[in-house]
Amino acid sequence: MLTCKEQVARASDYLDGQLNFRQRLIQRHHLLFCPKCRRFIRQMRLLQATLRKLPEPPVAGGEELAARLAAEHNRNR
Repeated sequence: MLTCKEQVARASDYLDGQLNFRQRLIQRHHLLFCPKCRRFIRQMRLLQATLRKLPEPPVAGGEELAARLAAEHNRNR
């Protein structure tokens, strides 16, 4: 049986679908009997969904980089 500590350590891989069939089955078996870990997984899913909805931050120095690339492109013509 998987411990809560092991379940938490593999939670990201579980949510990202990176576990094989046997590992997923072990995770699900633990979640079936552990309400605290079920709550943790629900919170992780909510966090993932919230982060996906946030806008991408602008790239620091993006305008400067674009100007340098354009200048390099013009020099190579």
